[in-house]
Amino acid sequence: MANAHTIGRSVDVPGSSSKRFSLGIGRIAIYAVLAALAVAFLLPVYVMVVNSFKPLDEIRTGNLMSLPLGWTIEPWLSAWSTAQIGVQPTGLRPFFINSFLLVIPAVVLSTLIGALNGYILTQFKFRGANLMFAAMLFSVFIPFQIVLIPMAKTLGFLGLAGTVKGLIFVNTVYGIGFTTLFFRNYYAAFPNELIRSARMDGAGFFGVLMRILLPNSAPIIVVTVIWQFTNVWNDFLFGASFAGFDSMPITVALNNLVNSSTGVKEYNVHFAGALMAALPTLIVYIVSGRYFVRGLMAGAVKG
Repeated sequence: MANAHTIGRSVDVPGSSSKRFSLGIGRIAIYAVLAALAVAFLLPVYVMVVNSFKPLDEIRTGNLMSLPLGWTIEPWLSAWSTAQIGVQPTGLRPFFINSFLLVIPAVVLSTLIGALNGYILTQFKFRGANLMFAAMLFSVFIPFQIVLIPMAKTLGFLGLAGTVKGLIFVNTVYGIGFTTLFFRNYYAAFPNELIRSARMDGAGFFGVLMRILLPNSAPIIVVTVIWQFTNVWNDFLFGASFAGFDSMPITVALNNLVNSSTGVKEYNVHFAGALMAALPTLIVYIVSGRYFVRGLMAGAVKG
């Protein structure tokens, strides 16, 4: 019979205190490592932000880590509208617009084509389906440099060289492999009973896709849109290779801004321009980053 004095009191298990202590030390070590990595990753962003609001004379003193003594938005205004881009003092504004004119159609088209490909490859068993998927999957691993000459000839043949439409075509074609992979793996885990029921109710080829699959594909659509938006917006090689001056995306224009010679290196303007070019992708990840992880967990990486 238990001692009455021990009722209601916790009994210490030998070694439990030392185990709790070791777990506490381990957790502290993990947090310390994560904090150090966060500082390492965020330090360049901090340097760019604070120096983009400094006058140039203040930057020349060499103390890049200090907060501005005299805050100014002139570097941002200059980077947006008056900075020298190559031989023209246009700022980044027209090229910022070019990037949106490029990114939105390329993301929409590649996502829709990927959804259609994933639907066909999972719901229609035809000879050579696995071989076709393997060929599309192989395109994911093809380096950018290999496709430059064939793509240049194709754009010349289509009359799209040096245009925003040509860049849309290039990024859409290159992104189809990724979007097909995402949607094919997602639809492979989709309940077939829903599709059979829709077909029994008279839904046709596009009816099943538009009424059943796409409305239930929000997680993988978010993954695909974030992936494609980031890749297309940050692309430099295709923009530098296939764009004319009037169709340059912002990444190419930013490179020209930094390398343009006006007699003075305006580092504050360069920092402001770099942040300006990075803002859209940062906003996309901040707003929908958690949905990106959920989408991956929902089937984007399942086989």
